Amino acid sequence: MKDLSIIAPLYNEEESVKPLYEAIVRAVEPLQLDHEILFVDDGSKDGTFRVAGELAELDKRLRVLHFRRNFGQTPAMAAGIDHARGKILITMDGDLQNDPEDIPRFIEKIEEGFDIVCGWREKRQDKLVTRKIPRKSPIG
Repeated sequence: MKDLSIIAPLYNEEESVKPLYEAIVRAVEPLQLDHEILFVDDGSKDGTFRVAGELAELDKRLRVLHFRRNFGQTPAMAAGIDHARGKILITMDGDLQNDPEDIPRFIEKIEEGFDIVCGWREKRQDKLVTRKIPRKSPIG
């Protein structure tokens, strides 16, 4: 069993995959934990799966799961969790909205005895109006 699994669902994140991978590695390597990174490609229509696969060929700590079509973030996250081998699981978005530099702080809290540690995005980069309100407003 690994010490740590970092899980990130990806959907059309071709431009973000490599920077995400590099940021995770920079954050986790100094911890000297036996870790893995799981990228779950949620049926991307761009080159996300190709880029993630190329990275996985260079780093055996990275595993890539691939959905043939888009199922959504929750099923992609669930698949990553199901395939994780770590004692500690850290989930994050594939678009770098979650900062991998926070990983050591999450690990510290787990080592203090907490069972669950949750981060909170203070400065969202997506558009609240187009992302949330249409889901909640009636069509008509």
